Amino acid sequence: MMSRHDDGALVASNRPLLEVKALKKHFPIRGGWLGLETAKVHAVDGVSFDIHRGETLSLVGESGCGKSTVGKAILRLYDVTAGEVYLDGERIDNMPAGKLRPIRRRVQVVFQDPFSSLNPRMKVRDILAEPLRNFAMARNRAELNERVAELMDKVRLPRDAVGRYPHEFSGGQRQRIGIARALAPGADLIICDEAVSALDVSVKAQIINLLVDLQDELGLALLFISHDLATVEHLTHRVAVMYLGKIVELADRRTLFAKSHHPYTRALLSAVPVPDPNAKRQRIILTGDVPSPINPPSGCRFHTRCPFAFDRCRLEEPVLRPVGEGHVSACHLDHVPGGQVVPMAA
Repeated sequence: MMSRHDDGALVASNRPLLEVKALKKHFPIRGGWLGLETAKVHAVDGVSFDIHRGETLSLVGESGCGKSTVGKAILRLYDVTAGEVYLDGERIDNMPAGKLRPIRRRVQVVFQDPFSSLNPRMKVRDILAEPLRNFAMARNRAELNERVAELMDKVRLPRDAVGRYPHEFSGGQRQRIGIARALAPGADLIICDEAVSALDVSVKAQIINLLVDLQDELGLALLFISHDLATVEHLTHRVAVMYLGKIVELADRRTLFAKSHHPYTRALLSAVPVPDPNAKRQRIILTGDVPSPINPPSGCRFHTRCPFAFDRCRLEEPVLRPVGEGHVSACHLDHVPGGQVVPMAA
């Protein structure tokens, strides 16, 4: 699998392409014969981050932590409960539906299941031509056909395959078609929602390499949503770790994998397979289950499973604080030499 280019090679403008500020998404639970709201699912509860042009930010965490909900809220598939989302400095979370058309062109998505996300009754030519027609990206049929052919070239599929249906392709090939469809309108930002988790290892590596090459060629920004840290390590520039609706740590790739701070991040990294079977790694086993997002714990949401929790963790919710250059962590603990963890001073 190809390694991501050096983090220092990123060229970022002063203003991020995407800014997410204190994003919340709560889903009401209704009951009784009147259908009154009885509780809320705190799926996303105050998430903030930004992404620059040409950058990949990976959003990682266990299933149910809210990372896919973040992506869908940015795409306006969900209305947000609170918070703000900006694209190129323009607020889009409260934008009227009638004005979203230019945003739809600039922000595209690649879904997890490449088969269910493609219309089985449409040939590849029509699947790729549809966004080109919707956004008036071609003046005539000849230009439309040429742009479809160019998209096939970009995702490394044969041009003559445009006459086939999705079921005639392998899973990896279908995902390439999904990527081509996302590229069709000239997107600035692509949200990859578990885009390679349904693929086997060798095909996964090919798709990751394709995304890296397309990013370098086109200057794309990627929000890569995944639970697979081994995959993330080869693709991303920065990583945001989510737990129960909140970001608990955010750092560049090298820092996070070498000097993670939050106990939850360390537990996740301890479970990542290592290439050398003889290499020793201390596995951190978390006890208990993830609490319900309907009634999240007070204080630090991770304290019910954290082996280092103390009284302050149960009472006071930690905020993201700097623990290094460009590295923030929401934890009441400080690390000391030797890998020990001690309570942070109040």
